[in-house]
Amino acid sequence: MLTAVTTALDSEDAALIVPVRVRDLLPQDLPACSWSGSGTHLRQVERELVRVAAGEVDYLAVCTPMDLPVAIGGIDYQVREKAGTLWQLAVLPALQSCGLGTLLIRAAEQRIRNHGLRRAELAVEEDNPRARALYERLGYVAYGREPDAWDEEGPDGVILRHETICVLMRRDL
Repeated sequence: MLTAVTTALDSEDAALIVPVRVRDLLPQDLPACSWSGSGTHLRQVERELVRVAAGEVDYLAVCTPMDLPVAIGGIDYQVREKAGTLWQLAVLPALQSCGLGTLLIRAAEQRIRNHGLRRAELAVEEDNPRARALYERLGYVAYGREPDAWDEEGPDGVILRHETICVLMRRDL
């Protein structure tokens, strides 16, 4: 898939158009994805990539013409029956609000349909209204809440458990 992301520059009345494409995330991409999380997070992504061969997950990357990932995210087909669950969605912070998240989600939804499923689901932290607004704009509807937790690596390398409440959202495809 080849598309373009357009953004206005802050100091000028100009636009920058950059072609991007969506492809499978590969293990060799992970060093270029340090913006998406800590080393602990990237090791988790690497473990998830092993599940791709079994058809349990897909992991996508939106890439620049230099083939550098600027948005990544996974689809897990094992979490909920008859649904693909989007997770670990991330966009390079400097390029947020440029359409990359929308492109990534739409590509993930197509993968879910290609997998023979007709529903996409995701969970978003309650204290992340920006992401929730994107999902709502794309047609996702809240249907519940549940606790979630994962390990996070601090700047000092110490692993801490992050506990949160997530809003569960879904969209029929």
